[in-house]
Amino acid sequence: MSKENEVDLARRLMRGDAAAFEPFLELFRGKVFQYAFLMCGQREDAEEVAQEALLKVFQNFDQLREPERVRPWVLRIARNACYMKRRKSVFAPEEEISLDALLPELQQNGGQRRLEIADWSALPDSQVLQGELREALDRAIRELPEIYRSVILLRDVEELSGEEAAEVLDVSLDVVKTRLHRARLMVRKKLDAYLRRVQKG
Repeated sequence: MSKENEVDLARRLMRGDAAAFEPFLELFRGKVFQYAFLMCGQREDAEEVAQEALLKVFQNFDQLREPERVRPWVLRIARNACYMKRRKSVFAPEEEISLDALLPELQQNGGQRRLEIADWSALPDSQVLQGELREALDRAIRELPEIYRSVILLRDVEELSGEEAAEVLDVSLDVVKTRLHRARLMVRKKLDAYLRRVQKG
């Protein structure tokens, strides 16, 4: 569904149209679960978070002031539910991976520094479309430190604008841009390592 459909369903719910409940739930159930799964890293947590978040969405729908911003509003509720779950979850990591351990290495080449990246173009199109690459991408996102994982999910997975992501995360637009840049570099490094293994067979 397009953003226009989301907004239309939100407006109908705000008017008390009960018939909009099921299509709204169907539309956002998958989005909230995917977001929660990639944020929490475990299916058990994600299922619980998605249920709790959607319940809070409907309990608090009267607090939505702008139907045009329904997606960031829903994802902010999901983010808060995920944070609460992580605080008491047996799956929560004891420590976060450091940024330095994840950033791509810079190689010296004739006095110039460049990122060491595998040649993705050498892969056949069919390889790019395989489920293994999708799984590698999801895994790379789940392994990011939380502050980077949250921003890349909002911008690249949920396709929120920079301003909307800043609203969800309660940070400035500049912070969103900086974290997104670093998150993409980290994910790129992990996918690079995966693709190198694929090329070697």
